[in-house]
Amino acid sequence: MTDRAGRRSAAAWGVTGWVLGILALLVALPLVAGSRLPDRLATHWDASSGKPDSSMPLWAASLFPALIWGVAAALVALMWWRARVTSSGGAGGWVGATLGSGGVMLLGGQASIVRANLDHADWREADSVTVSVVVTLVAAVGVGTAALLASRRTPAVVPTGGGPTMEIPAGERFVWLSRTSNPWLHATAAVTGVVAMAAVVAGLGGLMGAEAALLAGPFALASVLVLGFASVQARVSERGLEVTFGPLSWPARRWAADAIASARVETRTPSQVGGWGYRLSGLGTTVMLRSGECLVIRTHNGKDFAVSVDDAERGAALLNSLNAQRSS
Repeated sequence: MTDRAGRRSAAAWGVTGWVLGILALLVALPLVAGSRLPDRLATHWDASSGKPDSSMPLWAASLFPALIWGVAAALVALMWWRARVTSSGGAGGWVGATLGSGGVMLLGGQASIVRANLDHADWREADSVTVSVVVTLVAAVGVGTAALLASRRTPAVVPTGGGPTMEIPAGERFVWLSRTSNPWLHATAAVTGVVAMAAVVAGLGGLMGAEAALLAGPFALASVLVLGFASVQARVSERGLEVTFGPLSWPARRWAADAIASARVETRTPSQVGGWGYRLSGLGTTVMLRSGECLVIRTHNGKDFAVSVDDAERGAALLNSLNAQRSS
């Protein structure tokens, strides 16, 4: 069984963090640099000459992109809600692509405007934004594409198996899938990602120098690592067990069917295994994303591996049944 409630909760946390983070950066960037900006900012450039041809007051340049972002996010949230009510899924990909690429585009545009106007007495003296706009568009397309690819790696339909003593009819194949997400880890990844993005934007906007990279690097790495282990999916088939991590289902651990001696279900807590995430303890290796039932396998060399996923009993039953079928 897929942990749909967990996935939706984690997605909501991530989307909320992304929307609020982008909103705060759009408003804050011009205001933070206000002492180095003219009273009016160049906000539009002639395509042929590359020179500024329109301007806005500082307060308007700060609030207008934020207003656009707020309205766009509200519309996407409404459409997402309607899609969830009227269908079984499939909305996550376009939501991630729209908010991801839209946020990068607006934030990159805001950083380009601030940088172009920085340290100029009059908006007509603002620098060209052609290069930065091209870079922003490429980055936005990349983020949107990554969001669509990530959504396609998440199964929308999950086959079901039988009970603890399931029978596998001859000639038929059973596959069991289960997924668990930790919303707190998703929120942590969003926060660290926003901090990294703020440092990058400050660097692009000319507000920070080399220290921007020194700040963005560790936070970006932390965001990627935490996001990579904020969700886990387990898959049981005739090939054995596959456990994958993160929105891209990578990295992954796999055990061939003939390497698994037995499978069982245990109730484990973070305090038993030493905390959250990928843990090594006296109980073996445990992927702990929430307290409760875990699918536990024992390999032929006597090592245990556990993963905290729902419906673990059917996953264990299918593994044991496949083992019995091979040995008969």
